[in-house]
Amino acid sequence: MSPLQDAVLLQMRLRGFAAKTVEAYIYALKELCRYYMRPLDTLSCSEVQRFLDEIITVRKLAWATVNVYFSAYRFLYEQVLKRSKREFSIPPRGRSGRRPGVLSQDEVARLLEAPHALKHRALLAITYGSGLRVSEAVRVRIKDIDRDRMMLFVSAGKGHKDRYTVLSSQALKLLEDVWRQERPAAYFFAPHHGDRPVCVGTAQAVYYAALRTSGVRRVGGIHVLRHCFATHLMEAGVDIYTIKRWMGHTALVTTGRYMHVTAEHLATIKSPLDTLYDTPPPGAVATVRKRRERRPVPKASAA
Repeated sequence: MSPLQDAVLLQMRLRGFAAKTVEAYIYALKELCRYYMRPLDTLSCSEVQRFLDEIITVRKLAWATVNVYFSAYRFLYEQVLKRSKREFSIPPRGRSGRRPGVLSQDEVARLLEAPHALKHRALLAITYGSGLRVSEAVRVRIKDIDRDRMMLFVSAGKGHKDRYTVLSSQALKLLEDVWRQERPAAYFFAPHHGDRPVCVGTAQAVYYAALRTSGVRRVGGIHVLRHCFATHLMEAGVDIYTIKRWMGHTALVTTGRYMHVTAEHLATIKSPLDTLYDTPPPGAVATVRKRRERRPVPKASAA
């Protein structure tokens, strides 16, 4: 391991970076090094910018992937190598304007019922029913279930944050069936007689298999179920602050990105112009009549 990579990993550990973030940053740094075939601490700001332009215009990487590269290079040159703003500066990039996909409640129901294996149905049900990230869903433990309050404890979610979220009675029934069938030691979704949870790739495979079986349209990976959780709660009238807390978001604007409106819900909404001519409450009728009585009567024109 080079001294520079050792310094990068040290700073990541001190800041408590998640394992996936560490892996993504290291990969981005290696890609930059392979592109120029030179040590990273010898590259200029303009050279880094040219490589970023390469991955955007030539390689056409996804928006989120490019953002990871930007963040990795800022971390290296600003936090580790301590270059000043005059020496190193790359423009900020906002979030993608693309909305996450969402399914109707009927589509979600068909999807959840598609798997033949009990454990697979339970995995999809807890993901949707509690609004979990896939990495959180595969790590659901027996001790995380709070039956008295019908809440689910999520340990060390994104950003190393713990939280409680709602627990569906339907998902709880499936989890209980899994426990009676397999008697897991700690994790509900672990290989047979295993003491570790299944990997995220296995959960994704379960989701895609359910898509094929159910015939539901594909709008994304298993994370779509988390989008649907937020959207369907919003349509049911749950306030955004409660949804934010259940999803484990720090900023309200992050929760707002999940607030889709499905076609079925749009069909029930009227224009405010149409609601003006709906039957008003009794008090409003009297007010309208008085206003009409006060209107001046136009004078008849002379013959």
